[in-house]
Amino acid sequence: MARQAAEFVQAMQRPVSTLVCSPLQRTQESAEPFTELFGIEPVIDERVIEPTNVFEGKRMVRALVNPWNWRHLRKPALPSWGEPYADVVGRMNAAMTHAWDAADAGDVVIVSHQLPIWVTHLAVAGLPLRHDPRDRRCGLSSVTSFEMVDGKWTETAYAEPASAAGAVDVGAV
Repeated sequence: MARQAAEFVQAMQRPVSTLVCSPLQRTQESAEPFTELFGIEPVIDERVIEPTNVFEGKRMVRALVNPWNWRHLRKPALPSWGEPYADVVGRMNAAMTHAWDAADAGDVVIVSHQLPIWVTHLAVAGLPLRHDPRDRRCGLSSVTSFEMVDGKWTETAYAEPASAAGAVDVGAV
């Protein structure tokens, strides 16, 4: 799927000069096809990592029926179970802006995770950051494109070039 996403970007015939990914192994593996096709090595940036939360590694159905976990759900707008959405947006904005400013020419590809990409989309669109994770538009190996216009990020495109047939979602986007 990552290969299909890289081929999609290559088919756009836009010069890619910078590749950034989170320090997690699965994003580095997803960045490999970009390295092969564009001949650029990824720069690891901690700011594009997925946030940690108290429900990591747990099945949500089981976690939600356990009364001990309800205290973590007291402020869903933040969320109270992990890193606040506004903090995620802040670090993603900082990473995107740094990569944008540092690129001499060409596009920047950032290989990140579903939540940071989705809340960045919401923030750029001027929408509330609070959301239902089941309603995220951010498929596996999808491509969400942003551009800096007059000092502000704007979303320019979204695509799901990779076939998800038979794929198992283990969190990499």
